[in-house]
Amino acid sequence: MFTMLGCLVLVLLLSLSLGQQTINPFQLDPLQLKIVLDLRLPRIVVALLMGGSLGVAGAILQGVFRNPLADPYVLGTSSGAALAAAFGLLATQGTGIWLVPLLALTGALVTSAVVVSLGRDAWGVRAERLLLAGVGIGFFLSAILMLVMSLAQADGVKRALLWMAGDLAGADWSVVPVASLLMLIGFFLALARRRGLNALALGDEVAFGLGLEPGRERTLLVLAASLLTAAAVALGGIVGFVGLMVPHAVRALVGADARRVLPLSALGGGMLLCLADTVGRSVLPPVEIPAGVVTALIGAPWFLIMLRRATNGGMR
Repeated sequence: MFTMLGCLVLVLLLSLSLGQQTINPFQLDPLQLKIVLDLRLPRIVVALLMGGSLGVAGAILQGVFRNPLADPYVLGTSSGAALAAAFGLLATQGTGIWLVPLLALTGALVTSAVVVSLGRDAWGVRAERLLLAGVGIGFFLSAILMLVMSLAQADGVKRALLWMAGDLAGADWSVVPVASLLMLIGFFLALARRRGLNALALGDEVAFGLGLEPGRERTLLVLAASLLTAAAVALGGIVGFVGLMVPHAVRALVGADARRVLPLSALGGGMLLCLADTVGRSVLPPVEIPAGVVTALIGAPWFLIMLRRATNGGMR
């Protein structure tokens, strides 16, 4: 834990320092102070909250469905949240402080229910069916989202396109309180059901043996993951693969106990997205690469490696 906190401090210092203009965070003139407070600090806070939400959501979904490839992006939950939120974003021109997060939550919940339903057969939820259902639903919802944007006004389309790519350049404080509330509810709900998450990761039979009701535990944990996904989408749009990579790395370091995996996935996810945003705005100035593009460049090869391992090892 202390090592990760030290890494977090280092990432924060790098994020404050690097960009189109390099800044010494310990010696700021008035202009640099304004850049830090108005531009970089909101991006850092949004990246930490968003990445933390996605990291915890991925840890929940991988445990609930016993699927190493599960995360909000791969299972289509992010696409469902984004499609619902896009209607609010375009209709209110970004002024819907409550509407956008609540629509994102609704979209995430509905999509999760549809994907789980399609991933189920007579023997329960199957990993390969769940994965295929999530990918298919995600593509379908993304196509609808592109259709909605193509029918919108030009300025709305540009804003939504950047938002879809996980661009944090427009991050501000307006949606942070509402999204933070959704994140905290989802995070503490997951922590409250950590015993159920540990049991479900070992199978429904183990959960029954411990006196738990698998259906109830799974429903509450999927609700927690949906709250976290909605918070992330409302903050900065669609960012993929954070929820896939971070929980795997955390479990490799501390084991599979949800008491450790959940908080460390929040820290790791926040650090990864903050670092991705820093890299995106620093490598090709004055051009900025959206943070979602950076995570996709890292996460897509990771996904293919995990897919090969899961296929060779056999998925339930």
